[in-house]
Amino acid sequence: MELHIDRTFKYYWLMFKKHDFASGLTVFLVALPLCLGVALASGAPLYSGILSGIIGGIVVGVLSGSDLAVSGPAAGLTTLVSASIISLGDFQTFLLAVIIAGLFQIILGVLKLGVFASYFPSSVIKGMMAAIGIILISKQIPLALGYNQPDFWTSGFVQIFTSKNFFGNLVEFNSHITRGAVFISVISLAILILMKKPQFQKFNKIPAPLLVVIFGIFINFLMNYFGSSYALKPNQLVNIPENMFAEIKFPEFSKILSNQEIWKDGILIGILATLETLLCIEAMDKLDRHNRITPVNRELISQGIGNFLCGLLGAIPMTAVVVRGSANIEAGAKTKVSAFMHGIFLLLSVLLIPFLINMIPYASLSAILIITGFGLTRIEIYKHLFKLGLKQFIPFIATIIIILVTDLLIGVSIGLLISIYYIIKENFKENYEIEKTHFQGIDQYKLKLHSNVTFINKVKIKNALDKVPAYSVLTIDGSEVHFIDHDVLEIISDFKNKAHDRHIQLQMINIETVETAAISH
Repeated sequence: MELHIDRTFKYYWLMFKKHDFASGLTVFLVALPLCLGVALASGAPLYSGILSGIIGGIVVGVLSGSDLAVSGPAAGLTTLVSASIISLGDFQTFLLAVIIAGLFQIILGVLKLGVFASYFPSSVIKGMMAAIGIILISKQIPLALGYNQPDFWTSGFVQIFTSKNFFGNLVEFNSHITRGAVFISVISLAILILMKKPQFQKFNKIPAPLLVVIFGIFINFLMNYFGSSYALKPNQLVNIPENMFAEIKFPEFSKILSNQEIWKDGILIGILATLETLLCIEAMDKLDRHNRITPVNRELISQGIGNFLCGLLGAIPMTAVVVRGSANIEAGAKTKVSAFMHGIFLLLSVLLIPFLINMIPYASLSAILIITGFGLTRIEIYKHLFKLGLKQFIPFIATIIIILVTDLLIGVSIGLLISIYYIIKENFKENYEIEKTHFQGIDQYKLKLHSNVTFINKVKIKNALDKVPAYSVLTIDGSEVHFIDHDVLEIISDFKNKAHDRHIQLQMINIETVETAAISH
């Protein structure tokens, strides 16, 4: 036993020195601006995003069964989080919903229901993520333009175009734009786009989000140094407390039974966080060169504990995040120590260099989130779903439109119903065929049943049988059938009695008759 522990320690120590320390540092540099940006987009205190990243790295990093996934606040939750904070009235009440989300995930993991995400149609999940991407982009545009009020529009996508938001501010909009912020945003977007190009891959040793943040700080420093009128105002820069841990807000437990919306939002956050986590875990397992498979139920328990602590300690909810996980793999991570170290680096940054974090322009973070939003709703996704056919594209596009017009829960629910309709239509289309021949002056009909015949087919089968004319021959062939619903057998048994009266010669192959209501009389 001691020998096994000693070997395990030596293995992790060797991987830490050779790979995981460096990769943990790289992921930290990617995660820091994203933690701030996601908190900003969520309408939550900026420290809550960093705190979520710390918990995701240190706690979930240790408990998780994944060696490569990295957890933290996710762009995919921003729409739901911001809407929930607004509807519940304040951040402290919202934290109760995060606690409930964590408990919900723990229950899913304990009951071994981690596979339930596999039953969600991919078209609906992609539609949900694409809609989140559109909303994320729309909410970052004011910050990218230097608008002084980050809450320029805080409700859904459609509300952007109401009189009190965009159109109501068009007249004075020019006065709200800060040229320095626009300059930083444009150059930041250019950096993020160019860094994805193959010819710039050699510069990828510096994470693109970090490069954008450094650029934003440097440009604003120069503008202030030379007294430029383009210099950013204090409220256009990140502002986390010098002593973050003294400013943390904790949940208002007295309200937990006073508002059912807390429970509804908690379950919804738990479902969405679970879906995003399991999709990320699946992606990370595919990228793992050692073909390690993450136990999904253990992952849900780990994420649930992480989100429970997020709610308890004043952080926004987390998931396993593809951006962080991909950066982790590209940086050469070998074990979960890398995710743990990224959490340690986040903790040290707020303890040792909060003054440096507070020099980051909102415009830099908005550029990072705009590119993240485009990644969620890129045009290739639309083209791919369209090529797959209407049964994939319609649920996808309907989910997007309904989320934009209403909210996330209604959009996903209706998208799911549309998907189910197409699944039923595809799987239970006419599981029979009827052939007509003419022999010796007599009409010959053959009704051939296919592998599975359910109650969904009974109306069409009944109509087909009723159309068989008198004085003909009918063969009902069930030789290839694996399952026939009792309702269909009743229809065939009823028809057997009718066939005699209509002078139809009936032959049945591998079809059993059942007692029907008509026979019992």
